[in-house]
Amino acid sequence: MSVAAQPSAPPPLAPSAPLGYKLAVLVFLENSRGEHLLLLRAKAPNRGTWSPIGGKLETATGESPFECAVRETFEETGHVVTTADLHLFAMIAEKAYEGASHWLLFLFRCTKPLDTLPETIDEGRFGFFTREQIEHLALPETDRTALWQIHDRHREHFVALRADCAPDKPLEIVIEQITPRAG
Repeated sequence: MSVAAQPSAPPPLAPSAPLGYKLAVLVFLENSRGEHLLLLRAKAPNRGTWSPIGGKLETATGESPFECAVRETFEETGHVVTTADLHLFAMIAEKAYEGASHWLLFLFRCTKPLDTLPETIDEGRFGFFTREQIEHLALPETDRTALWQIHDRHREHFVALRADCAPDKPLEIVIEQITPRAG
């Protein structure tokens, strides 16, 4: 992951193809042993790869990222959490992910452990993995090169980033702000 410091002047806006913008959450859940719950995705995007649970915000209802994280956690795992169980540790604006769309992702760490492996769902099947094991799984490339490093470095804080994921150039991630987590 190449992470650049915040530039002193705003970067020029590059012309981009007219891609849609999607809003989504990812929720990082662990069991009591510190193993991460991942979903082997059966649907696009990221079919055939392991990733944290999550989903798109229901924008028609005005759903907040926290409400979406609570809903998606329950829908995908059956695990009942509240917003108090969630820590928003990152916001990532991804330009041209897979060349198909732009994404605004909200990354949450769930502080309430889940010790039972959820049943398989339409979205895929679940597994618990140590952080070391995750390095050897089939992961989306941006997860491997950026997402897990962001988790490892910033899960106790808050970081805002932007990422240029255009398929015709190397992944570039810029930290826009880092805020320490309040006590």
